[in-house]
Amino acid sequence: MGFYEEMRSYVLRHGAINNAYLDRFKAGALSDSEFQQFAIEFYNFARFFPKILVAQLVNTEDEAVADELTTVLYSELGDGRTKNRHELLYRDFLRSVGIGVHNAMTRPMLPSTRAYIDGMERLYADGNHSTALGASFGLENMAITMWDHLIPGLECLHAQRYPRMDLTYFTFHRDLEATHEEAMKNAVSAVDGSGEGLTAAEREHFRQGTKAVLDYLEGFWKGLDRAVSRVA
Repeated sequence: MGFYEEMRSYVLRHGAINNAYLDRFKAGALSDSEFQQFAIEFYNFARFFPKILVAQLVNTEDEAVADELTTVLYSELGDGRTKNRHELLYRDFLRSVGIGVHNAMTRPMLPSTRAYIDGMERLYADGNHSTALGASFGLENMAITMWDHLIPGLECLHAQRYPRMDLTYFTFHRDLEATHEEAMKNAVSAVDGSGEGLTAAEREHFRQGTKAVLDYLEGFWKGLDRAVSRVA
């Protein structure tokens, strides 16, 4: 098994996308307060992710990797179509389920959400390029599995309790995710497939970055699972 396949297999087995909360979410088995808690906490990821990507991009020396990161960032910003900026699509989702954008932006994050956002930013901006790339790899390679848990649950809630729910943010991301995975595959190939490839030390830093970002994400779901809802 090559390094890319090894790491992708690790991602797909991790608790970040294999946990009780996501299983419950997929079945649509959330109370209204739990659902609204999710909607607000996940918004923090949607609105801060472009900033996190920029932090990685400006600290990336390898130009081929920077090209792939730029592709992902450009996609997040709507591929030149400002109305498709992903954070704006999420705002439409919030409004469609009765949550004000101001409320979502100003409500203090759960500690587990704050740890996830801050942890991602530290990892993506890490001066060790292999660590940062590993973190980005982990996040992009778990995404399809994550959307495949969230979207069926949201569709259940839409059918049962939220008839005006706008799912565009989620379905749009699911459709794009294959291109993001491909960008990360190209980025890893750019550094591991050239010359002698990644050294043993660089591979270990890559593994550490992948594990760390997935551990933060697992903590995010666990935080939602145990949270007492603060949604009025």
